[in-house]
Amino acid sequence: MMRISAFAKISGISIKTLRYYNELGLLIPAHVDEQSGYRYYSEEQLLTVKRIAAFKDQGFTLEQLKPFFDDHIETNDVKNKLIDKMDELQQAMLSIQQQMDEVNGSMKRLEQRRVEHLAHQITIRKVPSQRIASIRDQVHRSELCLLLDEITQYINAHGEHDTHQMTILWHDHDNWNGAHSDLVDIEVAIPITISIPASERVHVGFLPELKSAASLVHHCNPYENDCPAASELRTCLSSQHLTPSNRAPVRETYLTADKDIYGKTRLAELIIPLEE
Repeated sequence: MMRISAFAKISGISIKTLRYYNELGLLIPAHVDEQSGYRYYSEEQLLTVKRIAAFKDQGFTLEQLKPFFDDHIETNDVKNKLIDKMDELQQAMLSIQQQMDEVNGSMKRLEQRRVEHLAHQITIRKVPSQRIASIRDQVHRSELCLLLDEITQYINAHGEHDTHQMTILWHDHDNWNGAHSDLVDIEVAIPITISIPASERVHVGFLPELKSAASLVHHCNPYENDCPAASELRTCLSSQHLTPSNRAPVRETYLTADKDIYGKTRLAELIIPLEE
């Protein structure tokens, strides 16, 4: 027989792990010296170490594989446990495949984001009408994320899961860029592709078409209240003698989903309606 240190060396298992196996009843020392407390293992117990390793390679946890060392385990019991493990592994494979699909989607969106970044420029364009679900409220700027989360959870609960584009409508023309009051009249909207019910809190309808609007795709920092792109866009409009309209709210559409934010900025489109 071998002392625990020698058995650990020859088996490739740490002393700490051997003690843990002992606590679980998986690998009990063949002999414990009553006076010194030294633990001794037999050469034959190396087979138990190999069996434990083999079961772990199949994905069994230590708790799951314990019954396989029961002298009285029945063949049907072994079969059922193997079937259960197979079902568990298949579910894990499905989960991993879903994760791989998510990562692949992120890679594709990142490439699209790179292409869009190359095309940054101020444009005058028509903005089509869009079916949306939205929440409008007067809140502090710091509560914007709470509104976005509220509308996202609402439409998700009703079966709409494509929430990567969110639009913020600033109904308060004086305060939309952090110029004055911290309390703002704001609306958060998400496009919907299915029919979902409205509520006292949630409006379901159409975002009006804008026949003429100035657009600037930029990198927005959602952690900051002010938007440097706003000043850039307004300066450009002034230089071209274009007049922003006060009859429709300024819009900012997030083009990058929450899960695709790397660093602190996301791609967004700032839209200022123009007088016709």
